[in-house]
Amino acid sequence: MTTFKTLVAASAGACLLALHAAPAAAQAAWPDKPVTLVVPYSAGGPTDVVARMLAIPMGKSLGQTVVVENTVGAGGTIAPARVAKAAPNGYTLLIHHMGMATAPALYKKLNYDPLKDFEYIGQVMDVPMTLLSRKDFPANNFRELLAHVKTHKDKVTLANAGVGAVSQLCGLLFMNQIGVQLTTVPYKGAGPALNDLMGGQVDLLCDQTTQTAPVIKDGNRVKVFGVTTPRRLPSLGDIPTLDEQGLKGFDVKVWHGVYAPKGTPPAVLEKLNTALRAALQDDMVKHRLAELSSEIAPPEKQTPEGLRTHLAAEIDKWGKVIRAAGVQAD
Repeated sequence: MTTFKTLVAASAGACLLALHAAPAAAQAAWPDKPVTLVVPYSAGGPTDVVARMLAIPMGKSLGQTVVVENTVGAGGTIAPARVAKAAPNGYTLLIHHMGMATAPALYKKLNYDPLKDFEYIGQVMDVPMTLLSRKDFPANNFRELLAHVKTHKDKVTLANAGVGAVSQLCGLLFMNQIGVQLTTVPYKGAGPALNDLMGGQVDLLCDQTTQTAPVIKDGNRVKVFGVTTPRRLPSLGDIPTLDEQGLKGFDVKVWHGVYAPKGTPPAVLEKLNTALRAALQDDMVKHRLAELSSEIAPPEKQTPEGLRTHLAAEIDKWGKVIRAAGVQAD
């Protein structure tokens, strides 16, 4: 005859099994609602372009809509802080460029730690940059540009997407190598900076090809003086590199990665990584990236470990550059 103690023990065991089974079942069903992909910069900017490019194919793979949300401010540090504090359930993600690596050196007080407060999903792509001017800028080639800025110096304005943005870092490196301090004009995002450049409100801008390639190919809205990679770009092959025009060693490429809050379950991270890698093989994405002169990250970097390793190396690299330049964002 079954005793009361036996019934209690059996009931307790069943409850314990149910408790263990519940999280596993929830992870198996994930996702059962839309996933939000947070962008630290304004709509229309280069990182936003990448996010919206990935959202549709990632959503198809996950079986849920991926919603792109722009959380702008503080040089791109508000969005990572928000995602770091989000519930670690895979429904709030971050896409960020190399600003994840430069923020620790730029900010004395940072509300998150890029190496401790996130799980890594994978690296997305490498994006070259271009040096542009307004259409009616006096110089017509790089030699004339150098002569003009060395003569007029701080009367020349150099736009950027805000403190800590890659466009700022590219501008800092440019000024350092030519030995001239220009007047920098920070914007709340690359989109507004490019709009003002095309409108003639500022003189120069160094920005990513995800944003600049279409206006360069248009041929009527800006002047372009060079690309920031050691080799010319296949889709912009007639534009020389800054390196070949005299700025030896000038090499700035922007990389993007996708992150989740620390503690996100491994099964969820695996699904997200699978969705990301599938998106990077999507024909539309590959075609669009080629149009924008961007390169998909190699397979070994599309992994969580690949992104983590690359981020750590970039934090070390850019930390030395920023500290040597004496740049501080706060």
